[in-house]
Amino acid sequence: MNSPRSVTAVGADGLDAIRTDPSRAVLGFDFDGTLAPIVDDPAAARAHPEAAPALARLAPRVGALAIITGRPAAVAVEYGGFEGVDGLVVLGQYGLERWESGVLTEPDPPPGIAEARAKLPGVLEAAGAPPGTFVEDKTHALVVHTRRCAEPQVALDRLRSIIAALAERTGLAVEPGRYVLELRPPGVDKGRALRSLADAFAAGRGTAPSAVLFAGDDLGDLAAFDAVDALRAEGVPGVTVCSGSNEVIELAERADVVVDGPAGVVELLGTLLDG
Repeated sequence: MNSPRSVTAVGADGLDAIRTDPSRAVLGFDFDGTLAPIVDDPAAARAHPEAAPALARLAPRVGALAIITGRPAAVAVEYGGFEGVDGLVVLGQYGLERWESGVLTEPDPPPGIAEARAKLPGVLEAAGAPPGTFVEDKTHALVVHTRRCAEPQVALDRLRSIIAALAERTGLAVEPGRYVLELRPPGVDKGRALRSLADAFAAGRGTAPSAVLFAGDDLGDLAAFDAVDALRAEGVPGVTVCSGSNEVIELAERADVVVDGPAGVVELLGTLLDG
């Protein structure tokens, strides 16, 4: 069993609000590190085997259920096995893309991405990027990974300033993460995506959510935690969940609930409505 390591008082209130009125609860989950274990090769990532069945059980009983990820939405659907989960929304690329009921909507990539894509190999070479450094192309974003390097954190720190300079020249933002630096369009993050999901629910139902929950594992998920805090300030109970690891401690310090990785998140999913 992977029972929560801790639950704050406000987190317990949020969980109670979800269980009391699940039909108005808005639930959001990150993918990598939260529903899927972190692996060296991003293309090899797959959701925990019980994640999709647990989400399928939740979807018809809650107000809104979403995966909010930096991955392209279609990739998260494929790697998660979410194609058959009725009622699930996947917001990819930090909310730029939306997948629902098999239909994907996405904007054109911003021009800065094409420029950064062309310049990034030369930038990495000039910076002396260590062996093992590689780039993941998400179409709307570019991710520099150092997890495969002999000293991943040293490699990341070496590249940080030059990647930031490239972002400034191309009008992009840099999002740090677990041995990654991501170049993506400014003005998009998981907090805005979660807030949009909650606002759309309220507009459609004519009432605020009964509670909002977000579960994540990495620095990019802090924006969603901020959104939960903002909704709390407006009177909506909230729960922040950290999928714990030994690589990132900032989320555990902020979270209401800390569980042991994706297995712990899946177990929490099973208890959200039934206690």
